[in-house]
Amino acid sequence: MPETLAAEKVSADLPEYPMERAARCPFSPPLEMLEMGQAAPLSRVRIWNGTTPWLITGHEVARALFADSRVSVDDRIEGFPHWNEHMLSTVNKRPRSVFTADAEEHTRFRRMLSKPFTFKRVEALRTTIQVVTDECIDAILAGPRPADLLAALALPVPTKVISDMLGVPYEDHEFFQEHANAGLARFAAADAMQKGAMSLHQYLIDLVEKKQANPAEDAVSDLAERVTAGEISVKEAAQLGTGLLIAGHETTANMIGIGVLALLENPEQAALLRDSDDPKFIANAAEELMRYNSIIQNGQRRVALDDIDIAGETIRQGEGIIIDLAPANWDAAAFPNPDKLDFTRDASQELGFGYGRHQCVGQQLARAELQIVFQTLLRRIPTLKLAVPFDEVPFKHDRLAYGVYDLPVTW
Repeated sequence: MPETLAAEKVSADLPEYPMERAARCPFSPPLEMLEMGQAAPLSRVRIWNGTTPWLITGHEVARALFADSRVSVDDRIEGFPHWNEHMLSTVNKRPRSVFTADAEEHTRFRRMLSKPFTFKRVEALRTTIQVVTDECIDAILAGPRPADLLAALALPVPTKVISDMLGVPYEDHEFFQEHANAGLARFAAADAMQKGAMSLHQYLIDLVEKKQANPAEDAVSDLAERVTAGEISVKEAAQLGTGLLIAGHETTANMIGIGVLALLENPEQAALLRDSDDPKFIANAAEELMRYNSIIQNGQRRVALDDIDIAGETIRQGEGIIIDLAPANWDAAAFPNPDKLDFTRDASQELGFGYGRHQCVGQQLARAELQIVFQTLLRRIPTLKLAVPFDEVPFKHDRLAYGVYDLPVTW
C-alpha cells in the first residue's frame, strides 16, 4: 500500500475528537475517552480539519506537558490543533495575549494582570462575593417557584464580581454576556458571530480609552495605565480585558450551575459541605467539584516545539497536543474511584485551572466564588431540589464550556 494511502487509512481509523458524553452519565467524561485513558495516557485522535493531534488523558502526563517549555500555546504555529474553524480563521486577526504567548512574552502579559488577582486582593473581595451571593439568594427566596438557579445565582454572582473588579459597568452585562459567546460553540464556523466578537473588542477598546482619561481602582484602569506608558497597545489591552471578562464569568457560571446539580444528586456530600465550618474542608470540596465536573470539553490546545519522549511515545516537533482535563481528572491512578464525588478525598491535584506557567490567572477569584456560593446556598436553602426530572435538565453538549442551560429548582 502506498505510504500516503496507509497514512490516510490510519487517520480514518482514529477516533473523532471531541467526543460526546453519554446522556445517562452527564457528569462523566465521554466513555470512549475513559477507555482510551485506561489503555494509554496519550493517543492519537482526528479533529475537525482532518489533522491527528495527540490527546492527553492521563493525569501525570498532563501535568508533565503543562509544565514542559517545549510545549507552546502559540496558535500561529503550524500544527497547532485549533478548536474549530472560527478560531483558525481569526488567528492572525487577534492581538497576542497571555492566552497565546510563550516565555518572556507570556511573562510580560501575565505581570500586567497579576495585580487584581493576588491572593491578598482576592481575599479582600470575599466580603463582596458573600454580599452579592446573599442578595441573589434573597431574590430567589422572595421570588416565584420554581426558580432558574443559573439565571438567578450562577450567572449574576461571577458577572457582578468580575464587572466590579475590571471596572466594567454591570448595566452592560447583557451586552457582554451575549457577545462573550462569540465563536464558543464547539464546532463554530469561520464566520460565527464575527460581528459580535468585534463589537465586544471595540467595547473594551472604548473602555480602555475612557479609563486613560478617567482612571479608577480597577483592572481595566491598570491596563489603561500600561497603554499610556507605551508598554502595550490599546488593542492588546482590549484583548487582555476581553479574555478576563469572558473567563471571569462564563466558566465560573457554568461550574456553579453544574456543581449545584452534582450536589443535589449527592445529598450526603452536600450535607458534609453544608455542615462544615472548616475552611480547608470547604476549599477541598470546591476542588473536588471541579475535579468531578471538568467543564472545558474541547481540551487545552498546544503544539510541540521540539520532539518530546513521554510515556513510551514520541510527540514530534510541530505535532498538535490536546490536554483534556476531564479524563485526566478521572484518572484512577491519581484519584481512586473517580466516578464518586467524595469531599473527603484530597483533590488538591485536580487540573481544572491547568498547571504550570499557563494555569488560570484568575483561579484564586474563582475558588473564592465557588467556596462561598456552594456552602451559602446549601445553608440558606437546605431543602433545595430539582423542579424537573433529572433527564430533562438541558446540558451544554454544544459549547466549549460544559454546563447546563438552565437549572429549575424549588424548595
